[in-house]
Amino acid sequence: MIQRAILVGVDLNNDKNFDYSVEELKNLAEACSVQVVGVLTQKLERVNPACYIGTGKVDEVALLVEQNDANLVIFNDELSPSQIRNLEHGLQCKVIDRTILILDIFASRAKTREAQLQVEVAQLKYMMPRLIGLNASLSRQAGGIGSKGPGEKKLELDRRRIEEQVHKLNKELDSLVLARQNQRKLRKRNSTPVVALVGYTNAGKSTTMNALLTVSNAQSEKSVFEKNMLFATLETSTRHIQLPDNKQFLLTDTVGFVSKLPHQLVKAFRSTLEEVTEADLLLHVVDLSHPEFQTQIEITNKVLDELGVKETPMVYVYNKADLVEDEFTPSTKEAVRISAKNLTNIDTLIDCIKSHIFQHYVKASFLIPYDRGNLVSYLNEHANVFDTEYLENGTLITVECSEHDAHRLAEYKVKPLN
Repeated sequence: MIQRAILVGVDLNNDKNFDYSVEELKNLAEACSVQVVGVLTQKLERVNPACYIGTGKVDEVALLVEQNDANLVIFNDELSPSQIRNLEHGLQCKVIDRTILILDIFASRAKTREAQLQVEVAQLKYMMPRLIGLNASLSRQAGGIGSKGPGEKKLELDRRRIEEQVHKLNKELDSLVLARQNQRKLRKRNSTPVVALVGYTNAGKSTTMNALLTVSNAQSEKSVFEKNMLFATLETSTRHIQLPDNKQFLLTDTVGFVSKLPHQLVKAFRSTLEEVTEADLLLHVVDLSHPEFQTQIEITNKVLDELGVKETPMVYVYNKADLVEDEFTPSTKEAVRISAKNLTNIDTLIDCIKSHIFQHYVKASFLIPYDRGNLVSYLNEHANVFDTEYLENGTLITVECSEHDAHRLAEYKVKPLN
């Protein structure tokens, strides 16, 4: 069944981002293959507790539904169960809100078991207080938006059984989270720097990761999925980047943000987003070609603040510069203008990354006994080698390496370099 939707938004107290959020709601609907046939907005100081919009506006929406042969109304904010019930009664059609629209997109995009579990937990927690109020809106037999995910099993589940299901899913998630935490501990033990890509959905984070992988000559199978669509990436992907001078770091791609990201999703994806809080450097990827990129920056920074990311160094990566004619000048010096798709200025981005995460690299000389040739091999792979001499009592090798490696090889150190 083709879904034809009327979008409804309420501008509370002249929100400066209101027009953008409505336009974004349209994009979210289209990402779910919904045809938007009408938009209605209203300015209010506070929402109507019964129907969210005024009763007169409900009549206007009903008229729009009839005139445009619509079968769906999507509200730009999260509705209460009673509001959904009252609106469906007054409009005589299916009513959903922005939250369930985003949850549906996540449900259709999730590929890995962890992402599927996280989305399912978020969906169930959204449903729990709405078992009575949602009526046909969450009827999985109806098809269309709201028909993906866990509800297909039993939407008639009572609250107790939903809680049991959430508990069961969280137990499975905990085991995956534990594995991720163990991976992070191992990285810390090896002192491998971690760089995390953050930013608005569809800003080009995955394309930026693939560009960095290309420059580091990584195998093609290491590239991550990229596509010009909302929430193309829901999985956290971590790749090893080795530069020509043998400096190495881990690069993590994360789920993109969006305005009014449902709190159920933020909570469900918190374990995944911990990769951001543990990073040594954040690359905030911005779609420079988007007319509202400054708004997207503000929204992303707000979500990062909510996650508790305040002290981590951040570099703004203004992507898609090839689509912009004017010479935008960033307000911060910690910024790079690139085109990830065309590999433009990727070397500049790498230099910027290096200046942040390799500050503690040291130059040193080590005299390695010939029976410890494995250490020479290690340095050739993991350090920037300046000189190698074969002496009577061992190999004298001069390198630039991490403080961690210098400390580990301290017994072979012969002299510091000035």
